[in-house]
Amino acid sequence: MGRYVLRRLLQLIPVFVGTTFLIYVLVWAVPGDPFAGMCGERRCEPGFIQMMTEKYNMDENIVVQYFLYLGNLLQGDFGTTFSGLSVGELIELRYPVSVQLALVAVGIEAVIGLAAGILTGLYGRGFLDNLVLVATLFLISIPVFVTGFVLQILMGFELEWFPPVVGTDPSFYDLLLPGFVLGSLSMAYVSRLTRTSIAENTRADYMRTALAKGQPKRRIVGVHLLRNSAIPVLTFLGTDLGSLMGGAIVTEGIFGIPGVGGLVYEAILQKEGVTVTGVVVLLVIVFLLMNLIIDLLYAVLDPRIRYD
Repeated sequence: MGRYVLRRLLQLIPVFVGTTFLIYVLVWAVPGDPFAGMCGERRCEPGFIQMMTEKYNMDENIVVQYFLYLGNLLQGDFGTTFSGLSVGELIELRYPVSVQLALVAVGIEAVIGLAAGILTGLYGRGFLDNLVLVATLFLISIPVFVTGFVLQILMGFELEWFPPVVGTDPSFYDLLLPGFVLGSLSMAYVSRLTRTSIAENTRADYMRTALAKGQPKRRIVGVHLLRNSAIPVLTFLGTDLGSLMGGAIVTEGIFGIPGVGGLVYEAILQKEGVTVTGVVVLLVIVFLLMNLIIDLLYAVLDPRIRYD
């Protein structure tokens, strides 16, 4: 196991360098003047443009720029914005809220999605199965911003079950409604994926062997069927965590959550490439670590998988 973990960590290095280089090039190679608008309605002085260009190494080749940025990044420096603010401090202020929101969303989609998928997968066709299929199709077909506005008005303003706007220091209860909105689409996919996986594994050879041996149905379902069916669902949930943190711009905007999504949106409007690059690089790190954790959990769920 230790040798496998070390090998996987070494494999993450070229993946990290390749993805971050691609992100850096896509952000900084965009045509246009990144300093346009910094001086208000009038044009910036040539001396100011020259100073900013040298400060952010934009007079160098894009490859040189990237490796200079990577060297600072390895020291924990995510750079500074054009207005002189530390990107690391901005992320430190916004990131915890986005992590909490993403964890709540993943928890909701895991609990509700798995429960619906297991019930429909075990008991086959019927009223419950049709209800879940229609409900998940309904969630998939409706945009997230529509779901967010409807639930905010209905459960926030009309029924007053949840706070319609989340503050800077939200509690778990405050994040339940935006967490449901953020995870609603993935919840539908988790339900359908679980249902399909269970239905497929029910007809597997090891299930027939367990039945032939006379094992109790509870053990067959709990030990054999559910553990093997959970592998594709676990993969989806693990990778979805990073997607939710980076894709929560709409949800955070609707509920007034000061998270990373809003930070990226503001940076795009202000053409702050340093902030966009810093946040996306952090999300890449989250994706890589989550993939490593998922790979290690495979051996826990499926005894046939061994890392020797």
